[in-house]
Amino acid sequence: MTARKWLATAAIAVGSTFTGSAFAADPVKPVYGFATLKAMPADAAKAKLADWLNLTGKMDQPKFDAIWAQEGRSVHDRSIESIVLAMPEAGKLLSEARQPETTAPVLLPDLIRDPKMDPFVQSNLAAAYARSLGTKRVYEESLEASKTIKPELVVDPAGYYFFKAVAEHALIQRESAVASIARLLDDVTDAPDRYRVIATMMFFDIQNWAKDEKDLANITRLMDNSGRRLDLSRDGPKTQEIQKKIVFNLDEKIKQLEEEEKKKKQGQGQGSGPPMPGSGQGPPNGPMQESQIATNGGKGVVDEKKLRNYEKTWGTLPEAERKKIVQEITRDLPPKYKPIIEDYFRSLNRMNGYKNP
Repeated sequence: MTARKWLATAAIAVGSTFTGSAFAADPVKPVYGFATLKAMPADAAKAKLADWLNLTGKMDQPKFDAIWAQEGRSVHDRSIESIVLAMPEAGKLLSEARQPETTAPVLLPDLIRDPKMDPFVQSNLAAAYARSLGTKRVYEESLEASKTIKPELVVDPAGYYFFKAVAEHALIQRESAVASIARLLDDVTDAPDRYRVIATMMFFDIQNWAKDEKDLANITRLMDNSGRRLDLSRDGPKTQEIQKKIVFNLDEKIKQLEEEEKKKKQGQGQGSGPPMPGSGQGPPNGPMQESQIATNGGKGVVDEKKLRNYEKTWGTLPEAERKKIVQEITRDLPPKYKPIIEDYFRSLNRMNGYKNP
C-alpha cells in the first residue's frame, strides 16, 4: 500500500471529514503524474556540476575535487558548495539567509529565480535558499523560492518536500501541506525516517484542524503566525490583517458562547430557586481550564465600530485607557490571548506614526 493510500485510509478511520485535499475524491486513485523521486547519487550530481562549471569557464578543479572528496557530507551540501565556486554571490545570499540576526527578506532575490540559469543549478540553489529561510521561520519567501524549483532536478527531493510541507503547515495552508506530505511519503522512495515521522505527525495534526475559524485552536494558530511575523519585524499590513482576524474571531467566539449559555439557561428555566452546586449557573467554584472561555464574568465583547475607532486612536490614548480596552477585549479569556491583542494595537501604533508606550 502506498503512503498516500495509507494516510487516506488512516484519515477515514479516525473519522476525518477532510475534503478538498489530494485524498478527497478517491484516495486509491493516484493524483500525481510525476515519476518516482529519489536522492541523486553523488557521481551523477558531480558530473552535472562539472559539466556546468566547465561550460561557464569557472571550473577550479582542485577545489572542486576537494569538495567531492568529502564523502561524509551530503550530496546536497557538496552540490551547493560547487555552485558557489562559480557564483560567490550565491554563497553570500545563502549565508545571509541562514543567519538569525539578519533581516528576513521580503522579496525573492533575482538570482534565485533567474530564468537564464541552468535549470539544474537554479533548482538546487533555490532549494537550498528555501531550506535556509525555512529554518529561520521565514516561511512566506521559503515557499516563493519553492515555486521556482523543478522537483525532479533537485539532488535531495526529500528535503525539498519536507521543508515545503513544514512552511505550508506553519502558514495553515491545509491542502498544499497535505499534497507536499503525500509527495514526500509516497513518491520519494528514500526519504529519511526523521522526515517521514514528522511529516506523518503533521498530516494527522492537519486532520484535527477544525473548519470553524472561530475554533480556539485555529485562533491560536493565527496567534502563533502573528507572533512569528512580529519576531521577524514584520508588523505591516499583512500582520495587522492576521491580528485583526484574531480579534474579531475571538469576539465572535465569545458572542457564540454567550448565546449558547443564554439558551442553556432558558432551557433550564429561570427563577426556580438558587442554583445547585456544580450546575454551572452560579459563580465558578474552581479555576477554568485554559482552553475554555468563561461567560459568567461580563460580556467581554467589543463591537466592530469601537474596535475600528481604537485602531485609529490607539496612539493618542492614555495608558490607563489602553489597559482598560485590552482588559475589555480579553475579559474571561486565558492569559495567553492578552499579548497578541496588545501587539495588534502596538503595530497599528507604529503604522500610524505614534510611539509605543
